[in-house]
Order: sequence, then structure tokens, then C-alpha cells
Amino acid sequence: MQERPFGGWPSPLSAAKATGAQNRLGQIVLDGERVLWLEGRPAEGGRVSLMALDRPGGGRQATELTPAPLNVRTRLHEYGGSCVAARDGLVVLVNDRDQRLYRRDADGSIRPISPDTGGSLRFAEPLIDWQRQRVVAVAEDHRTGGEPANLLVALPLAGGEPVILAESHDFFACPRLSSDGRRLAWLVWDHPDMPWDATRLMTARLASDGTPTDVSCVAGAGGGEAVLQPEFLPDGRLLYLSDRTGFWNLWQEGGEAPLLERDSDFGGPLWQVGNRWWTPIDARRCLVAWGEDGLGRLGILHLEDGRLATMDLPFADFTEIHAAGGRAVFRGSALDRTAEIAALDLESRKLEILCAAGPLELDPAWISAPRPISFPSRNGRTAHAFHYPPTNPDFRAPEGEKPPLIVRSHGGPTSATSPALRLGYQFWTSRGFAIVDVDYAGSTGYGRAYRDSLRGQWGIADVEDCIAAAEHLVAEGLADPDRLVISGGSAGGFTTLAALTFHDTFKAGASHYGIGDLEALMRTTHKFEARYLDRLIGPWPESAELYRERSPIHHTDRLSCPLILFQGLEDKVVTPDQAWAMRDALRAKNLPVACLEFEGEGHGFRSADVQRTVLLAEYAFYCRIFGIVPAEPLPPIEIENLDCRGNQ
Repeated sequence: MQERPFGGWPSPLSAAKATGAQNRLGQIVLDGERVLWLEGRPAEGGRVSLMALDRPGGGRQATELTPAPLNVRTRLHEYGGSCVAARDGLVVLVNDRDQRLYRRDADGSIRPISPDTGGSLRFAEPLIDWQRQRVVAVAEDHRTGGEPANLLVALPLAGGEPVILAESHDFFACPRLSSDGRRLAWLVWDHPDMPWDATRLMTARLASDGTPTDVSCVAGAGGGEAVLQPEFLPDGRLLYLSDRTGFWNLWQEGGEAPLLERDSDFGGPLWQVGNRWWTPIDARRCLVAWGEDGLGRLGILHLEDGRLATMDLPFADFTEIHAAGGRAVFRGSALDRTAEIAALDLESRKLEILCAAGPLELDPAWISAPRPISFPSRNGRTAHAFHYPPTNPDFRAPEGEKPPLIVRSHGGPTSATSPALRLGYQFWTSRGFAIVDVDYAGSTGYGRAYRDSLRGQWGIADVEDCIAAAEHLVAEGLADPDRLVISGGSAGGFTTLAALTFHDTFKAGASHYGIGDLEALMRTTHKFEARYLDRLIGPWPESAELYRERSPIHHTDRLSCPLILFQGLEDKVVTPDQAWAMRDALRAKNLPVACLEFEGEGHGFRSADVQRTVLLAEYAFYCRIFGIVPAEPLPPIEIENLDCRGNQ
């Protein structure tokens, strides 16, 4: 083993392999024995295609059902979500360019069935009501100007104008139809709540023509309860997830207690509509996923006695969970493999991999395995994270040297990180960086109390937990206190900017489409998040002064370290002027700053070329700031005021 300083180790994992080589596996749909899934392709500019495997097993190849230029994606709530339904060979999907609903028939023909509104009428979560030959869907109508109207609608499979089934709420999600076609269930919520704050589960009986009657609220009527993912069992019973007792557990309509009460979350934040954390197997059993000891688990919940049978599977995270015909199909992510779509025979437990996100061109010896850690933070809190140590079988650092540490602050902020393999992280660890991926206060997966601990504290508690993570690893001798970096995107970018502005722990940072001005965010953000900060900061505009106090852009006099910014010019969530304002403030202070802008990119970078550029630029930035000598040529990036640093 050779000796070389941390941060400059040679690695076989190039930026290209760490980014564009992997597709994004999305929504899964079952249609009889046929398995369909969405596949996002960075190599095609992020285009999303619908794939199908008619009969899993026997080495059959998947077929692409939506060749270019079709791009299967909904823009509902800006974050999108489920946008495909299938029944008896018929597929209904949303096309990104015009946001119209299309039908694909078994002969391969594709045609629109919703009106052309120039993208102003968006659809998501299509549900085929075969009995009435129609599609039920969530809709978002931008045609009136101002704030869009959110609706539950139906329209004929043959094509036509949408008919409103439900309105008068700010948001709708999760339409579900009972197997006999007589009942419809859906979720609603209203400002200022987000779907992890309070939702209501509504049901209705459907007349023969599909008109909802006897509409009632069966869960969440009292407020303060976040209901998720209702599903009808084959016998007509309605089950759903609720955090009524402090964790997202599974409940039955009319029940006075969870079907299984456990201090584990069996659901997550509804950032994208249509997420599936559980599914019925039959009238007696359900397939459920939850977190335990830092890892995801999958098991069968027996409804009669509440018994939970955990299955031993080689995955650390489970999403998009479905079951039919004696098998389960889900997206599994492992610690040492790329994400996969897998089919599991529920009787024999035989596992079949249907599709992988991409080849893993990295020997296991190079993979840094995440270590779940919990550590003390401020005000008696215990915070959580995954620590990734530098890992390289060919190189070690000189005796006594500690590695540079990148503290990752996830987006949301009501979200969570995952221990599943991320090649982007392995890019860093194989070069001699350590990473700590923090589930700060407000993160999901630890129950309602932990999730609510960020209320009124955004920009404070999350920052404190990121600092505590860095200090914990420094105290353990696992990080260099003079080379601590914080990096995050979106809400994590705000945490990054706040940490750099209001504290001196970190020596550099990277903001990926991060928020620097909370007031500007409130003025420009979209409907879904228009009142999100009421809970995280305080009611707007009554708490305007508090927004200014928490906004890094108004306190750049306290900022004293280098920063690199990455921004998509089509970002509608965090607009480009946020990055420009931070850049200009650092420029005026003669602080080292770099700002990379990308045409055609929005909130989150989809293109493989852009992802690769961002990864290399962030690495080059840290190398120049810390004097790290890389083992590979890096593209030049412009860092303003780098030569002025000694005068600060």
C-alpha cells in the first residue's frame, strides 16, 4: 500500500462513472404478470422513459414503451410523482412537454386523451376506472393565473374534458378505487399544513355514473395527524398510514389502535405524490417497509394477530412496493450495489433482479460502507447520521494525518438521507475524503417528535446538528478540524449557507441551488411550499423580521470562508437570483467564490454532463482551497478573489 495525503488518492471511479452511468429507477406499475417502471436517463438529458417486462424470468429483456421524444413526467407540485397507470395492456401516462394525459394501446399507438392547454393543466397519479372507462387523476390547473387550483378529476379513456370529482381544498393526492368500483378514497390538505403536518382521508361512494356521493372524512378530521397512502384490501376494507400515535403505523378504517404499534415509521414525507411504502398482499397480509438500526427492512404484516415477519434481503432501502399474484415487486437499494427493481416470490423467497440502475464498475474493496452514528447536539438533542470513512485499497495517508470531512445536509428539510450506495459519495471517499450524511432535527424516519423538532428552528437546529456531527468526528480523531466542509442542495443548501454565515466551524462550503434569502423564497416559491415556512420559521408576513434574521444574504458581514455555488437557470423552486445575490455579496467582500450556472436545468440537475461538471468542479474547488494535489487533471474553474484570501 502506497502513502499519499488524504484527498489526492488515485481512484478508478471517475466523475463520469459516478454520475451519468446510472439511470434513475422510478415509479413501478403492475399489470397482471407485466412489470412496468420509469427509467430516468442522465445520458439523454434526464429524459424519463417507460419500460416493460412482460413475464419476468427466463432472461427476457425489457421493452421501451415510450421512445424519444416522449418524456414521462408530471410537474404537479413542481416535484412531480406517479404519472403512469396500466390495465389489461392499456397504459395511461403524462408527457412532460405538454403535461397532457396520453394512452398507449397494446398495438403501440400513443395518443392524447386530455385537452391541449400548453402545459397549464397538469395531471398526476392516474387511476384507471375500468368499469366506467375513465381515468381518475389529481390535477393542477394553472390556466386562471395566480395560484393554481388543485382538483380531483375524471376524464374518459377515449378522450375528453376533465370532470371535477372533488375541489375546495388546496391539495389532493392518493386516489384509490375499491376492487368493486363502488368506493373512492383520497387525501386532502390545506395551507398552512404540509402533507407531513396534517392531512385528511376522504371517502365517497360512487354512483353508477361515477359521481361521488356520501363524502366523509374517515381519518385526520381533528387535525395534527398526517395520513398517508390509503389502500383498499380485496375484501373492501380500507387501510392507511397515520402518525396518530407518534410514528407512521398502519391503521384500518374505524380502528381505535394501529394494526401494529411500533416506534418505527412505515411511511415518509409526501414530496412526490404516489409514493408507495406498503401494499396489500391479500385480505390477510400486507407487505410493509420500515427503518431499523439505520437500515430499511421489508416484512409481511399479518393482519389477524399483528405479527410482523421480517424478510432477510440484501437491501438497505425499499420503495415503490407492490404485490400481486404471489410475488412482490419493489425498488431495492443496497450498500454495495446500484439500485435495482426486484421481484420476490412470497412463498419460496426466491429473488429475481429485473433491472439495475446501471453497472457497478467498482470493486467492493473500494466501497466505503456507511456507519450509522448518533451523537449529542445542542439543547439535549440526539442527532443521527451516516459516516463514510475514506476507503482505498491502494493508498493510505501519512501517519497522523486526518482526512478532510464533507458534512452533507440533505434537502427538504422534511426528508432523510439513506445508507444506500451513492457513487457520488464513493467518488469522494475513494480519493481520501470522509463524509458524514446528517439526519438533522426535522428529518423523517425517527417519528413525529423528531420531525417536529425543527418547527420554528430552521436555520438553527439543523445547523447545530451538522456542526455537532463534525465536532463528534473530530473528537473521535476521524476528521481534520482545519478541513471541514459543508455541502447541501435546496433546503440543505440553506443549512449550508446558514452554517457558513453564522458559525466558524467550516472552512469552505458548496451550495447546490440553495436558499440564501428566505423573504425572496416566500415571494417567488410555488403553491406547494407557499406556506411551508410558516411551520419552519414563523407565519408570513407577521414574522418577516425573523425571516431576515435567519437569511444568510442579510448577514454576509459574518461570512468569512470560500463558497462555490451551483444553480440551474430554469429553477422555479429556488430562483437563480438567490445564487447571484450570494455570489455578489462574497464578491464585494473579496472572499473566494465560484458560481456555475446551467442552462436548461431546474431544481436538481438531470443531465449527465451537468452532474459530472458539478462533481468535478466541487472537487477542484476544495483542492485549490486546501492545497490538495489531485492525482488526476481537473477542469479549470474560475474562483474569484482566491488570491485575495490572505488579506481577509
